[in-house]
Amino acid sequence: MKIILAPMDGITDFYVRQILTSVGGYDLSMTEFLRVTNSVFPKRVFYQNCPEINPEINSNLELLSFTQSGTPVHMQLLGSDADYLAANAAKAVELGVKGIDVNFGCPAKTVNGHGGGAVLLQDPEILYKLVSTIRKDLPSETPLSAKMRLGYETSDLLLDNAKAIEEAGADFITIHARTKFDGYRPPAKWHEVTDLFAKINIPIVLNGEIWDVNDYLKCQQISSCQDIMLGRGAFARPDLAKQIKTYLNHQPYQTMSWDSICVLLKDFYQFMVMQNLISEKYIAGRLKLWIKWLMASYDEAVFLFEQIKRISDAKEIGVKLQCHG
Repeated sequence: MKIILAPMDGITDFYVRQILTSVGGYDLSMTEFLRVTNSVFPKRVFYQNCPEINPEINSNLELLSFTQSGTPVHMQLLGSDADYLAANAAKAVELGVKGIDVNFGCPAKTVNGHGGGAVLLQDPEILYKLVSTIRKDLPSETPLSAKMRLGYETSDLLLDNAKAIEEAGADFITIHARTKFDGYRPPAKWHEVTDLFAKINIPIVLNGEIWDVNDYLKCQQISSCQDIMLGRGAFARPDLAKQIKTYLNHQPYQTMSWDSICVLLKDFYQFMVMQNLISEKYIAGRLKLWIKWLMASYDEAVFLFEQIKRISDAKEIGVKLQCHG
């Protein structure tokens, strides 16, 4: 089975990808989406979105489009103009990206209002046009995938949408098991995907509400899906992918200690501080969000969050971090 680190806008940036994949268990990672409108981006934009392909950062040319720990990184694109999506996808691959993913799942109003993300799930023909146009412009060996939801308001078009993506030439589909209207509210409707396996001939990856090994096992039992994508669960348990893989291999595994989690948080803090263009407020917000998700798995995170929740100065939060772990 395969485990993919989810593309979460504003969250799974370059540094998060490096940190989480270094823990182990991931077979693939996606960039945050690059929003395509009516232009082909210059090289620097692709390097900003996916620093893993920047030779100045990743000097080993054989590892372009891989994290430092060797996990492949695909670039996710979002938009509704088939020609510009295809042109940007082709340029990304020319620059070293190993695979392309298309976003049909983002529920944000600003994205949907401009014809991108989950709003496209209302018309399977549009999905077919976008994916097929991109496929024609990519080398045949380059993996192309799409991430979608069960649907927009309902899941009535789930099969039609999945079929359109398959017939357009995608190599696999990731399905977030909620509609656009569901947002991120639990539960994830894993059962809705079960019937697709008899009707879709490309791999299906399931995403949504997998927070621990037991959730994975329940998801597998209910949906029959082997492959998964981890989003918020990857932050709540940074070694969740490794836990699942170890369990399936019938090997013993000791979950990460709080001290080890603190090392990851300190590394993340240092990565962000090294970027002079990132504001103190942004750094503080990112750390608080990660620590808040950790509260579901670590009692120590509850204590740490209480200490920092009213602090907006990143340096002060950094001092608090040094006192933990």
